[in-house]
Amino acid sequence: MAEITRDELAHLATLARIDLTDAELDHLAPQLSVILESVASIQEVSDADVPPTSHALPLTNVFREDVVVPSLTPEEALSGAPEQEQQRFLVPRILGDEQ
Repeated sequence: MAEITRDELAHLATLARIDLTDAELDHLAPQLSVILESVASIQEVSDADVPPTSHALPLTNVFREDVVVPSLTPEEALSGAPEQEQQRFLVPRILGDEQ
């Protein structure tokens, strides 16, 4: 059974530069022991017949081939814009100078 002692937790907290009070050490040590036991039980379930995977289902590429097709000219794209400036859409400023 995986169990972490109060002293081991204090040592780990020191290594991680976490300042824990005595009450926190007393409270967290049993909780971490439960976590370690859970991890240990999962490791017992693993079987050599099961290959390691990162996803439950195989992944496939959903992207299409990049094909060059005719597109709009800047003038055509901006033809319906209410306002434009230097071949760009001109929109009202919504943020002030506080940035």
